[in-house]
Amino acid sequence: MNKIGVFNETIKVYDEQIEKLRKLLAFACQKEGLTNVEFNLILVENEEIHMLNQTYRGIDRITDVITFALEDEPSQVAPYENRVLGDIYLSMEKASEQARDYGHSFEREYSFLAIHGFYHLLGYDHQTKEEEEIMFKKQEEVLSDYGIKR
Repeated sequence: MNKIGVFNETIKVYDEQIEKLRKLLAFACQKEGLTNVEFNLILVENEEIHMLNQTYRGIDRITDVITFALEDEPSQVAPYENRVLGDIYLSMEKASEQARDYGHSFEREYSFLAIHGFYHLLGYDHQTKEEEEIMFKKQEEVLSDYGIKR
């Protein structure tokens, strides 16, 4: 059984979004054939994600999502009953800003960012054009199959 923690560390109430995100991430796990994985999604303010970005990546600006993967290499898969994948930090403020900028719904944006972070936890990246195509195709398939359209 997968254990997906979704925690709100913002000053706003996101109960409806938390439930939607938990279900979406469970769907993504099912789509990837994952069982017995654990990870967290933590909803934060811009100030918190800015601090994380500066502290851990050396980038002095707000970002939308940051992941802390515990399995960057296949050799790091722990021999435990449950695989602990890591944590996804998502700025709901930034998601709201980007939804307006991109002209789509807030739900679409925070869902996209959560799935983006999920695939980073699984080791996907977008440093090269080839990696980006693979990762973004997977993201779009999950969102589309789940019914979240642009």
